[in-house]
Amino acid sequence: MNFPDDLKYTKDHEWIRIKGAEAFVGITDFAQSELGDIVFLDITTIGQDIKQGGLFGTVEAVKTVSDLFMPISGKVLEVNPKITTAPESVNKDPYGDGWLIKISVANPAEVTSLLSSIDYKKEIGK
Repeated sequence: MNFPDDLKYTKDHEWIRIKGAEAFVGITDFAQSELGDIVFLDITTIGQDIKQGGLFGTVEAVKTVSDLFMPISGKVLEVNPKITTAPESVNKDPYGDGWLIKISVANPAEVTSLLSSIDYKKEIGK
């Protein structure tokens, strides 16, 4: 399993890659493997300001539906267009083509409450 060191992680299995005042958010390799084949993502929060830990959508796999939580506070700017037509891209490349949303960062200091790749691996027992 892959856990890039340049990302931060949540205990709810989301990752965030910050690029200046914006960031990309997705689910971890561990999360996609636990969910199984992803068939649909329901993210209708474009333009909304969502607090850290708030719900920004759901992911539907063959056997289950799971909520998606914001790693840090921000405004949802964009949903990855690829995941609407090819949700399996989240399974194939969760840190690349399978990113979920792009946000504007509201409070960069919130990043300090997130997990490093080492801490996330410990959290999931890897």
